[in-house]
Amino acid sequence: MAKKVPEAPAASLADIAFMLLIFFLVTTTMDVDSGLERRLPQWVNPEDIDDTPPIKERNIFVVLVDRNNRLMVESELSRVDELREKTKEFLTNPMNLPNLPEKIVKDIPYFGPTEVLTASAVISLRNDVGTTYGTYIEVQNELIAAINELRETLAQEKFGKPFAKLNSDQQDAIKEIYPQKISEAEPKKIGGI
Repeated sequence: MAKKVPEAPAASLADIAFMLLIFFLVTTTMDVDSGLERRLPQWVNPEDIDDTPPIKERNIFVVLVDRNNRLMVESELSRVDELREKTKEFLTNPMNLPNLPEKIVKDIPYFGPTEVLTASAVISLRNDVGTTYGTYIEVQNELIAAINELRETLAQEKFGKPFAKLNSDQQDAIKEIYPQKISEAEPKKIGGI
C-alpha cells in the first residue's frame, strides 16, 4: 500500500494570506509628505490695528519666484544656489551698509550689548500661483539654511558646540540675534504670461 501525502488544509490559506497582508502593512514604511515647520501669526482683529509707521524698504529682503520658477532677489535675477549667501549678507549686514537692514544695540543674555537687526527686518517671500512646489520648497530650504548656518556658526564661536546641543536659554539668545522672520504673502501672478 502506497503512503498518502498529507494535504495542507485549504481553510487556513485565507488565514495565512490575511496574516501576510497584516505583516506587510505593519512593516512597510510610507512616504511622508515633506513640509515646512511654520508658526502662524496670531490673529489680530482689524479694528485693533494701530497706525504704525511703514517698514523701511531697506529692512525687507524681497524674494520673488515667478510662474516659470525664475528667482528674483532684491529686484535682480538670481539662481537658487546664490540665495543662501545673499540671505546671510542681509541678516548680518557686516559693513552696516545703508541698503541693508538697520541695526540696534540690544543687551542679549550670554552676549551682552550686541548689534542686531531691528525688529522690522524681515524676509519677504512671494511666489506666483504657477510656481512649482519643488521650486518653492527649494527656495524655502535655502532661506532656512542661511539662518541655521548663521546660528550654527555663532554657537560654535561662542559656546564651542553645535546649536542643537545648547541649552534652551543659549538657543534663545542666538535666536534673538538671528531670528527666523519670513513673511509669506499669498501667491499672486507676479511674472510670466
